[in-house]
Amino acid sequence: MGEKKIHEDQKYINGLLQNNSFIIQAIYDKFVPKVVNYIKQNSGSSAEAQDVIQDTIMTIYNQASQKSLQLTCPFDAYFFLLCKRKWLNELKKSSNKEVTINEEVLSKDDEAHELAFETSVFGEKQALFTEMFAKLGDACKDLLKATFKTKSMEDVAKSLGVTYAYARKKKSLCIGKLTELVRNSPKFNQIKM
Repeated sequence: MGEKKIHEDQKYINGLLQNNSFIIQAIYDKFVPKVVNYIKQNSGSSAEAQDVIQDTIMTIYNQASQKSLQLTCPFDAYFFLLCKRKWLNELKKSSNKEVTINEEVLSKDDEAHELAFETSVFGEKQALFTEMFAKLGDACKDLLKATFKTKSMEDVAKSLGVTYAYARKKKSLCIGKLTELVRNSPKFNQIKM
C-alpha cells in the first residue's frame, strides 16, 4: 500500500497552525456558509452553527498541532463531515429535535470520511481527558501540568519543591488515578476507537 498523497488543501491546516488571518477568513468565507445552512435545515440556529464551527476548528487545530494532521482529501469535505458529526451528536444529546439528513450535501470522498472520523475521535478523547483531569486534586493537576511543560522530572521536582523520588512516585499515582477516572467514565466506552 503506497503513501497517501497530501492534498493541496493542507494549506488550510497549516494556516490554522500559523494563525494566518487570511487563511482563517478564507475558511469562513468558503466553507462555513454550507455548514450554517446544513445546521439550520436540521433543527439548529445560526448561533448553534457558529458554536459547532468554532469547536470543529479548535479540534482540527489541536489535532494538527499535537498529531501533525496531514490532509489527504479536500478540506471542504473534511470540515463539513466534522461539523455534521458534531451537530448530529448535539442533536442526539438533546434528542427532542427532529433530524433531517440531506445526504446529497455529503461528499462521497472516503478519505474525507476517514479523516473526519479520526479527528472526531481525537476531539472526543481530548474532551474526556480534560473533563477527567478537572476531577483530579490540585496537587495532581499541578504535578501533571508541570510534567507536560517540562520534560525533566528533576526540574519538575525542583519547581514544586519536592524530592525527585517523591515527584516520580506522585506522578505515577496521579496518572493511575487519571487513567482510572477515564476508564470508569460512561463516555469511555461510547468513544468509537
